[in-house]
Amino acid sequence: MTKSNQFINSKTPGFRRFRLYVGLVCTALFVAGPVLAQPPGSPVVVSPQVNADNTVTFRLLAPSAKEVKLNAQFEKAALPMTKDAQGVWSVTTGPVKPDMYPYAFNVDGLSIADPKNSALFPNEGFQNSVVEITGSAPLVHSLQNVPHGTLSYRFYQSPELGQRPVLVYTPPGYETDTNTAYPVLYLLHGTTDTEETWTKVGRANIILDNLIAQDKAKPMIVVMPYGRAYPAISKSSGSLRNWDNLQLIKKDFLVNLFPFVDKNYRVKKDKDSRAIAGFSGGGGTSLFIGLNNPDLFSWVCGFAPGMLKDEFDRNNATAFANPALTNQRLKLFWIGVGKDDGLYPIIDEYLKVLDEKKIKHETLISEGGHTWMNCKLYLSTIAPKLFR
Repeated sequence: MTKSNQFINSKTPGFRRFRLYVGLVCTALFVAGPVLAQPPGSPVVVSPQVNADNTVTFRLLAPSAKEVKLNAQFEKAALPMTKDAQGVWSVTTGPVKPDMYPYAFNVDGLSIADPKNSALFPNEGFQNSVVEITGSAPLVHSLQNVPHGTLSYRFYQSPELGQRPVLVYTPPGYETDTNTAYPVLYLLHGTTDTEETWTKVGRANIILDNLIAQDKAKPMIVVMPYGRAYPAISKSSGSLRNWDNLQLIKKDFLVNLFPFVDKNYRVKKDKDSRAIAGFSGGGGTSLFIGLNNPDLFSWVCGFAPGMLKDEFDRNNATAFANPALTNQRLKLFWIGVGKDDGLYPIIDEYLKVLDEKKIKHETLISEGGHTWMNCKLYLSTIAPKLFR
């Protein structure tokens, strides 16, 4: 269930992002108009088509295109597509391991989302669609017949940054059991993602629904804010873990976001009831804020967290200053990364520094790379550990 707690108008960030998205789509259609034009009487195109054997067929109507390829995160390289007599390009691939995957079409050098698929990947750096292969058994992120929490689209005010979007998940029973206060997980997205990526691609709300229903995770509130200090920091200014962005986001969290959550939701306000986790650039942010504010967080997790070696001491100053006290304060310090992730070498160096300093931590080295498939794995792994 989704509900809006504030109308979106021309002054809200949501409207500005929607207007920007429409502009990008219109620009893409203008550039590729002759390629993608669909005249009256053109064939009906279904895409993506997930088949019973977990193969997937992708199709695109582009009669004037000279070359079309499929870029999908379950393939190591782009797949050439074949055009039929009606101008429909297609390719069938797989079987594909059940999961959710981003993909896009490359049409004569222009990367576009699938125009026949309404499941879009919320991102400010590229346009992708998302395909879900369910398989024969439900996965931890599959929509199941269990009680569901509520996902709310909210805005809070920052004097420096204006209206800030945030998604808030409240667990099943939150609205009816008005006497219960809940622990809270602050969950941060990757560098070019948005506040919606953790739900539309990471399925955070569905994962929590399923784990809570199975009594594998404590009922909790999950707060998913927008992680870039825009407009003070340009959207093209690099990783969220860059120093300038960290300073502004830390201030925004402490001065604006935390008080908003504490005022509007029944959250427990002690450090043992507060966790922070994030992916990629947001993972670097989660470690920076969590480890340098031990009075606020007892649970700190990084999912392939963005970092550089020359930033280790600066970004971990409080934790490194007194490792014994850090171990005493933290109930969980957890890091996950894929073996094929481009960040694996630097994260491996960071883990060695933690070992040298005798800072306790748990680690999951998974298969795969820097993907949202791994994000779902990491969230479903740490959620049962939180607030125990």
